[in-house]
Amino acid sequence: MTGTGGVRKLFPVSGPPPLLILPFALLLGAMALAPVLAPRWWGRHYAKAALGLGAVTAAWYLRQDPASLAHAAREYAGFIALVGSLFVVAGGIRLGVPGAATPLAGAAFLLAGALAANVLGTTGAAMLLIRPWLEFNRRRLAAHHLVFFIFLVANIGGCLTPIGDPPLFLGYLQGIPFWWVARHCWPMWATGAGLLLAIYFTVDTVHARRAAPAPPADEPAPAGWELAGAANLFWLAVIVGAVFLPPFWREGLMLAAAAIAFFTTPKAVHAANEFSFHPVIEVAVLFAGIFATMIPALAWLDRHPAALLGPGPAPGTYYWATGGLSAVLDNAPTYLAFLSTLGAGTAGPPDAALLARGPAQVLAISVGAVFFGAATYIGNGPNFMVKAIAEQRGLRTPAFVEFIWKFSLPFLLPVLVTVWLLFFRG
Repeated sequence: MTGTGGVRKLFPVSGPPPLLILPFALLLGAMALAPVLAPRWWGRHYAKAALGLGAVTAAWYLRQDPASLAHAAREYAGFIALVGSLFVVAGGIRLGVPGAATPLAGAAFLLAGALAANVLGTTGAAMLLIRPWLEFNRRRLAAHHLVFFIFLVANIGGCLTPIGDPPLFLGYLQGIPFWWVARHCWPMWATGAGLLLAIYFTVDTVHARRAAPAPPADEPAPAGWELAGAANLFWLAVIVGAVFLPPFWREGLMLAAAAIAFFTTPKAVHAANEFSFHPVIEVAVLFAGIFATMIPALAWLDRHPAALLGPGPAPGTYYWATGGLSAVLDNAPTYLAFLSTLGAGTAGPPDAALLARGPAQVLAISVGAVFFGAATYIGNGPNFMVKAIAEQRGLRTPAFVEFIWKFSLPFLLPVLVTVWLLFFRG
């Protein structure tokens, strides 16, 4: 989720009391149920709930283990710097997509976005393309348009390069060669993306036949490709390149690029994009609580990853264990925790012997962390940001449980099972 890396084994051997995981569980429960059961209360008080539960955990760590709290704060700062700067820069770019949003054209758009995620990162591609995607489908915009965008552009699409998704970038920092990912992940990527595109095409075809199109908008669709705020593409590239810099310099360059882009973007572009800071503020508040309350859960995983794997774990075990936890925890440290069971991430970068000894396990960890990040709104950082932008544009987005029940289980889970059967069952 963050892609900022960090030193392994920061947590003390004794660890926090198990009861300290309760605030994280309560926050997840609130995010899942409160928008459905008490939407008005949640809309007014979500910040108090998230920051209050985060403060409970932070208070214990401030007294007992300030190093772990400082590490989480640095991770959070890196996450917000990346997501916030990309949000600001992308908000100053307006891409007009010609033509009607047919199911085939929509599938082609999602495929292009999935490929772009490997160059811009899932966060960069999602921030750049979500507004054009919503505008492209404005005549019959529905929840499945948002969800499949999250599946393909914000997650699974970025499985081919270390730039694509934060866990893979951490693997690159741990010594896994840059092109190793593309050479070994492309069959899983092609299978997962291909199946999801086929499912999207089917679902959208049914929706197109049943849905009554919205009345024509005041502003007609562009006759050809249109691009406003093109200068911000440079600042977008600067932010993506800054990921490779050391801490402080990385965040400083990202924020500087965002500030320059914001103040130099024509007001007409911001107005056309309905740009405001509300979505990024909401994400910043909620993830402040998530990052804080998640520390004890990650501490337990950091000490006991083997407890989830059993003796002599097969690649499939790594795939489901890494993926299952990546759906509800930060998928970057989850990736590192399971990589450490292979001898990586603790005493320096993995060498060629590691990849020769357990390439299938490394591959299963990589694919599991990236693919399962699409299962919930908090599995990967861009997910919630995309949701917030869609809500700002007037789309009724599925709530946390609805996202899982109506979309992840019937559409994503069969794809995840197919990938396991084809590549990791043995």
